[in-house]
Amino acid sequence: MTSTRIASLAVLLACALAVSACANTVRGAGKDIKGTVSAVAETVQ
Repeated sequence: MTSTRIASLAVLLACALAVSACANTVRGAGKDIKGTVSAVAETVQ
C-alpha cells in the first residue's frame, strides 16, 4: 500500500468514529430532553 492510500484509510476511519460518536451523543440528548419534558408534565398536573 502506498502512504497516500494508508492516509486516506486513516482519515476515513477517523470520520467514521466521529460520526458514530455524534450519533450516540444525539441519542443521549434525546433521552435527557424526553425525561425533562416528562418531569415538567408531571409537575404541571
